[in-house]
Amino acid sequence: MNTATAAPSSTTLRELLDSGWESKSVKREMRDNFMRQLAAGEELFPGIVGYEDTVIPDINLAILAGHDMLFLGEKGQAKSRIMRMLTRFLDEWVPYIDHPDLAVHEDPTAPVTSLGRRLVAEHDPEDIKIAWWHRSDRYAERLSPGTKFADIIGEIDPAKLTGGVSMSAEEALSFGLIPRLHRGIFAMNELPELDDLVQVGLFNILEERDVQIRGYPIRFDLDIVILFSANPSTYNRSGKVIPQLKDRIGTIVQTHYPTERDQGIEILRQEVGADLEGEYPVEVPYFMYQLIEEITNQARRSKFIDHASGVSARFSLANFRTMVASARQRGILHNERPAVPRISDLGHLYASSLGKLELDLMGTHQMSEKQVLDAVVAKAIETVFGEYVQEHGLAEIAEIFRSGVRIEVSDLLPSSEYAERLKSVPPAWKMAFEVNAANSDAVRASCVEFVLAGLYSMDRISRAQRQGKIEYET
Repeated sequence: MNTATAAPSSTTLRELLDSGWESKSVKREMRDNFMRQLAAGEELFPGIVGYEDTVIPDINLAILAGHDMLFLGEKGQAKSRIMRMLTRFLDEWVPYIDHPDLAVHEDPTAPVTSLGRRLVAEHDPEDIKIAWWHRSDRYAERLSPGTKFADIIGEIDPAKLTGGVSMSAEEALSFGLIPRLHRGIFAMNELPELDDLVQVGLFNILEERDVQIRGYPIRFDLDIVILFSANPSTYNRSGKVIPQLKDRIGTIVQTHYPTERDQGIEILRQEVGADLEGEYPVEVPYFMYQLIEEITNQARRSKFIDHASGVSARFSLANFRTMVASARQRGILHNERPAVPRISDLGHLYASSLGKLELDLMGTHQMSEKQVLDAVVAKAIETVFGEYVQEHGLAEIAEIFRSGVRIEVSDLLPSSEYAERLKSVPPAWKMAFEVNAANSDAVRASCVEFVLAGLYSMDRISRAQRQGKIEYET
């Protein structure tokens, strides 16, 4: 989140006290700001689509209840995005004691480290310098695989022991991420992948707000909101998360994929933003948006793909950008402005799809990932096309091919070529353009390919493919 206003002017503890600033815990800070935004009717989670009646109400109640949260869902369900967005409920600026030897951002009126307490006790407020911490810097996250205890909790610093500091003293510690996020928000992604030792450390922080390193309990009152994310298939597996840690997590928020195709399309449009503009703009017909999102939906339903792994929303986004890139390349080569994506552009989706699908080894029967993707794309075309064209229309267009008509398409074929080839085609073809009414040759070319691919998906015409070109015929 960008800084909206300048930091407050107070630079000493005396000025801070005179300003009337009030110290709050992180959870109270979030609750107060949340209640203010809720009462004002502000949009609480801008850009989050499809969760208005399911996920967001659970988050709202967790904030009001002062709970640490676990976001439980498959990959690509906006878990990390929502966790990062929670910083919007923090105060924009909070003060801290500005001292080079302090490892944490100490509350000037309630320090928790021994050094912080000594500074406040032994110096006049006029002599204690303060600085300001912006909410955008009060969030950190970590991916569980490979994470060690020292990374997020801390470790004994040998150099400090050599200097004579006792191993059981707070000063002997080199703090990890969580203590350094005192007065902030820390997120741990893929919780079940943490080893048991780190999970015990997190349990201590959630339960006692203390830190135990190498058997030495170092107690100080950490003020922090801890968030977790996990995949249901691993979180619910026995032995992956210690029961004591599960019991201390206040709220489990269950996420999900978009329940409607239009929600997925809204997410796509939101993510691509200005990507379609520029010197060589791209205009995407709505049926191409539908196809990209339907490919993802079909993948999520496919018996050949592991449902426990899921199919991320990033799958749609990567495929959409590949399709747009193919159209833009054609626009550059043939000086078409705007370029319009076609079915033939989907032939390049192998590059953006392979590796993102985890096959169900029991259900694929030795099918390759490429073969599975071909089946998914074909089913998506059939589904979307079936929504556009009624059976009586199909018969008229398919009859054209029974008369010996052949039409060749290609991702690099100029749109003007389609117009030339259709001059000899009977008027029945006009209904093909009704799927996206426009006079643009590029849009009409896209409609042609959509109808041809749809007819083929329903076995009304045949198709021959060679060297990147596709020829439709009887």
